[in-house]
Amino acid sequence: MRGARGRSWRMAGWTVITLGVITAMAHVAWGLDTQDITVEWTEAGKKLAVERVANWKTKEEMILVPAGEFLMGSDKKTDRLAYRGEIPQRRVYLDAFQIDKYEVTNLQYLKFILATGRNPQLDWRYDGGNFQEAMAHHPIMHVTWHDADAYCKWVGQRLPTEAEWEKAARGEDGRMNPWGKESAGLSRANFGRTGLSGPVRDRPERSLMYPPIIAVDKYDNSVSPYGLHQTMGNVAEWVSDWYDQDYYKTAPDRNPRGPETGTQKAFRGGGWMDSTTTMRVAMRNGTDPNTRINWLGFRCAKSVSGDQSSSSVSHMPGESSTFEAKH
Repeated sequence: MRGARGRSWRMAGWTVITLGVITAMAHVAWGLDTQDITVEWTEAGKKLAVERVANWKTKEEMILVPAGEFLMGSDKKTDRLAYRGEIPQRRVYLDAFQIDKYEVTNLQYLKFILATGRNPQLDWRYDGGNFQEAMAHHPIMHVTWHDADAYCKWVGQRLPTEAEWEKAARGEDGRMNPWGKESAGLSRANFGRTGLSGPVRDRPERSLMYPPIIAVDKYDNSVSPYGLHQTMGNVAEWVSDWYDQDYYKTAPDRNPRGPETGTQKAFRGGGWMDSTTTMRVAMRNGTDPNTRINWLGFRCAKSVSGDQSSSSVSHMPGESSTFEAKH
């Protein structure tokens, strides 16, 4: 009798534990399912957002990349990890252009959202539709290619081409990474992370959905030859081209702009979840332009006239900034 009662209690205990696990998994599944989530402003939240835009300082510097040739793509003889889409390596000429020093941030994108009447971003769930202060200079994510294209046009710019992005990221000499031939390591880039807890677990914005990303101005020791930050790691970046794995075989060697049509848009650079093998500056990939995910952002570029020979700082419409947000 006593044994039967003991078995009954054990079975009841396992039932409670099982129900608890199922409930927890349901919450996790909800947290990871982002397709049907819409965040909306509250009246107080939108007022706070407007105040932030008026008072917080953004990171909007652009860097000039001079006209000239650079070595684009990969050669199996020097990079054993090179794959079909990066071959053949060749010299490509590009006209001069400017490109963002940093990936576009939450704070910059907030200006666009307010100006165009859009809803808050998926991961902006604080204070009535806002991001937390520590997230202000994190790269924007959960944006489609169309969102990125619209933002760049709104600031009077455009997405960079694949060729422009690669030249800005690696310079002219065909190096495998922005800093040289050495492989990526955690002291140079934010990559190889797993899960969604973030590198600092006790920070308040580290909710289940929020990935382990960092401010866009970190890793001064791994900037590109032209001074770009985080072309490798943190988030990958949309570029303007349609993606074709075999495009390099027939691409022009002067100002290539990608295929005329396609079904996927190209993105470049490794994200926080990438491994060492994919953290190479020549790595290419593409995806549906409607993709919205937490490891993909962007930066903008613009063409320059022939007489522009120095870098400049670009500001977004109506910028007025007096307060530096924490990051």
